[in-house]
Amino acid sequence: MRKIDDCKIFGLTQIGDERGNLIVIEGKSQIPFEIKRLFYIFGTDSNATRGEHANINSEFIMICVSGSCKVRLFDGYAESIMCLKSPDCALYIPKMIWKEMFDFSKNCVLLVLSNMPYDAKEYIRDKNEYINRNR
Repeated sequence: MRKIDDCKIFGLTQIGDERGNLIVIEGKSQIPFEIKRLFYIFGTDSNATRGEHANINSEFIMICVSGSCKVRLFDGYAESIMCLKSPDCALYIPKMIWKEMFDFSKNCVLLVLSNMPYDAKEYIRDKNEYINRNR
């Protein structure tokens, strides 16, 4: 079973000069999996909550490429809140961790990388079902 301690925030290498900055992300190099899917969340109201699910097989990397947001993580026992507010900072979330993204800034763009293509069948959207599976 995955634990909150398996979720980690880590820095991404930033290359920059007077022209600006660049961050390169390569699967199985900077992140622990091959990238099979990416999506981004933007235009989200600051009072909205996104996510509210766990994934049976998907792992995620979340990066706020603009603005900021918070991510509430829950493993069935412990909860942690991580703040993403810099494009050179990434959050790793392993499979079977409940996640909720909230407190979006007006200009937030949250980039999400995953090791799996989308499959609606691997989502657990009921928190009580998730807790029962993890106990």
